[in-house]
Amino acid sequence: MEQPRHRRGGLTCPLARAAWDPGRLSRRSRLHALMRLVRIEHTLFSLPFAYAGAVLACPRCLGPREAALIALAVLGLRTAAMAYNNIADLDIDRLNPRTRSRPLVAGAVGLRDAWALVAAGSLLYYASAALLNRYALLLSPLLWLAAITYPHAKRLHWLPHLHLGLVLGSVVFGGAVAAYGGRARGAWDLLHHVPWLYVAAVALWVAGFDTYYAIMDMEFDRSMGLGSIPARLGPRGALWASRLMHAAAAVLMLASVPAYGLGPAAAAGLAAAALLLAYQHLLLARRGLEAVPRAFNTNLALGLAAGLGVLADRLLALAGL
Repeated sequence: MEQPRHRRGGLTCPLARAAWDPGRLSRRSRLHALMRLVRIEHTLFSLPFAYAGAVLACPRCLGPREAALIALAVLGLRTAAMAYNNIADLDIDRLNPRTRSRPLVAGAVGLRDAWALVAAGSLLYYASAALLNRYALLLSPLLWLAAITYPHAKRLHWLPHLHLGLVLGSVVFGGAVAAYGGRARGAWDLLHHVPWLYVAAVALWVAGFDTYYAIMDMEFDRSMGLGSIPARLGPRGALWASRLMHAAAAVLMLASVPAYGLGPAAAAGLAAAALLLAYQHLLLARRGLEAVPRAFNTNLALGLAAGLGVLADRLLALAGL
């Protein structure tokens, strides 16, 4: 079957050409294989959002103890989720040419080791939640379930990107619960302190970039009966869906500044994030699918701007600066 092709501003590089996979195994050491399996950079990527959720919910509640336990909880949850994701998708990854170099597929990590990481990560996550506060412990199974069930979403429906967005949005939610849960006067008081605009902004941003990323697997997903927006709507429809989600994310990011009384540091970080969203889609519109890796990689800078900008702003305000 001939691959659809993208031309400038629409349809120029073959879909198959986008064989780029950020989860591929590039070195043969065991440590590298394990780090590739759990994508340790995902933990570092998620942490600023957990801390941003914490300081938006309760700026004075994030002490060294809370910060350390939040970091351990995020590390545990992301380790368990990424290891399980590789286990659940093993049958699919073996068939997909783009993912055949992943550690579990290549045999660099065994299934027993992967399951051990799921168990160890889950234990670390639940132990950290228990040490934070009772609401963190009570709500921890919901966040764990959202993260663990993600690889099954594409087998059930065509919107797994929204599920992934929910997973990272829940990191913001978890940070808020970790910080304010110990002071909450009840469940409604706790929920009132969750920065929902920021949660939704993060969720839509992640769902949007996962949507255009999934165009690379569109033909494979269709052949396997897997659900995704590109498989359902095609590349043009997927790009428009991604644009709409990112436009909404940008609006919510900017709306968070007045909604939460944020200052110049947060405003600058969130404005930079909104501009980077526009830049991603400018790249995709001009260069087609060959720009997917470059557009996708801008999300690291975007995440740092959106997460650290909010965190820095609150910390500067607490310091009276």
